[in-house]
Amino acid sequence: MGSVEAVSRSSEYTFTKPNRTEIRLLAGLGVEGDVHQGVTVKHRSRVRRDPTAPNLRQVHLIHGELQDELRAAGFAVEPGSVGENVTTRGVDLLGLPTGTLLHLGGEAVVEVTGLRNPCLQLDAFHEGLMKAVLDRNAEGGLVRKAGVMAVVLVGGPVRPGDAIRVELPAEPHRALEPV
Repeated sequence: MGSVEAVSRSSEYTFTKPNRTEIRLLAGLGVEGDVHQGVTVKHRSRVRRDPTAPNLRQVHLIHGELQDELRAAGFAVEPGSVGENVTTRGVDLLGLPTGTLLHLGGEAVVEVTGLRNPCLQLDAFHEGLMKAVLDRNAEGGLVRKAGVMAVVLVGGPVRPGDAIRVELPAEPHRALEPV
């Protein structure tokens, strides 16, 4: 069992999202009032490619442990500073399989769709941050550490301090890939 450390949203295309005392998730849409809310893609680069594609990136979650690691390396990051909606603590987000359900607080449920693919905006925020959220595994494969993306199955409020319950999908599990 993990917990919600912070919640953030922005109604404009800003890299950093201000922290809030609460966000409301809307089933099939995302975070109420967030620029990325919607049934179809809202990220500018994806809209240019295909504005009718489904929005598999309605909610962005980052593990607070990554921010701890980045701060220890000299990066000035705080919850919401790299665009996430939910900062978690105590959940191995990157180790979850595709289709994992995360129960956030008493009502909301999101389904993990994949990994956030880090972009060069990270370096515009802080020089070298893009490289810091990428790594290599023992086999030499690229490891993306910038969090996961999800869609909202059941709406509801999410607040700092809320519990997170992880519900794994039926096996065989499928590893997360960038979405």
